[in-house]
Amino acid sequence: MEDLPLPTDAKPRSLSSNKRTGRPDPFVIQPRAKHTHTAILLHGLGSGGEKFGVEFLESGVSSTGAGLADSLPGMKFVFPTAQKCRSAAFRRALINQWFNLASLEDPVERTDLQVNGLGESARYVRSILSQEMEIVPPQNIILGGLSQGCAMAIFILLSLEFPIGGFMGMSGWLPFEKDLGEIVRLGGTEDSETETGLVTFCDDEDEENHDAFLQAVGMARDVLSMEETNATSLTRNHTCLGTPIFLGHGEKDEKIKCKFGEGAAKTLASLGLDVAWKCYLELGHWYGVPDEIDDILGFLRDTLALGEINE
Repeated sequence: MEDLPLPTDAKPRSLSSNKRTGRPDPFVIQPRAKHTHTAILLHGLGSGGEKFGVEFLESGVSSTGAGLADSLPGMKFVFPTAQKCRSAAFRRALINQWFNLASLEDPVERTDLQVNGLGESARYVRSILSQEMEIVPPQNIILGGLSQGCAMAIFILLSLEFPIGGFMGMSGWLPFEKDLGEIVRLGGTEDSETETGLVTFCDDEDEENHDAFLQAVGMARDVLSMEETNATSLTRNHTCLGTPIFLGHGEKDEKIKCKFGEGAAKTLASLGLDVAWKCYLELGHWYGVPDEIDDILGFLRDTLALGEINE
């Protein structure tokens, strides 16, 4: 993948103190070797950075028996925590959530409830991204998450003014998918299956799709109350367009139906993004061990040019 130029004014502003956000510091696992890459991963609804981080790094083992931290010794893992807010989906219970939801049955409905949380959480996570970009280049940074954390991270990705190294999402969905789908019609995609079973979606980068992509980025930035949301003020090099994406989902997911994950993959691909999609037939609402972990490690190895993963 060709590195795209990073504009000098593209770095999001960082928060001077987490006291402003009313949340704990991110849970951080330092690299076991020289720091070369950073992964910023967002937890699911009702969880927290430390809880998700500990479980993901301990239980997320590959078919070789190695965990992610062992397999990626140069990777720093950062797990932020969402604010505690009243949740409409859980009878206004006070839980950690990146944005409010009316229902898990159809997480793309009632987008009016989601706007405030999406904007506040995006500003917070982008501040963490800014801090990491002072240490490693953006092409060495991975963004992603699980469930609502995946949904939040996808929308942050769409808002970026530059590409990053990659995106990994598990059991998630795409906020405002219906609105984004109206910007560019789904279909006309030639799907190809790789030897690993990953389905790769890719569309022709004609001018119509290019314009639709910029309009979608402008819409995402508008939802997040960011400046310069007009699509005509955006340029291809100043977006996330060069960021490869991995999305995985369990066919038996009882909380966020698999159709929402696949819909996210197809919508993002229809906008011109490079998306690898994988459905795991026996998996519920979680990440698959070891199959999905193997796929994630393979994706990271290929997209970040890490070479052979240590076993």
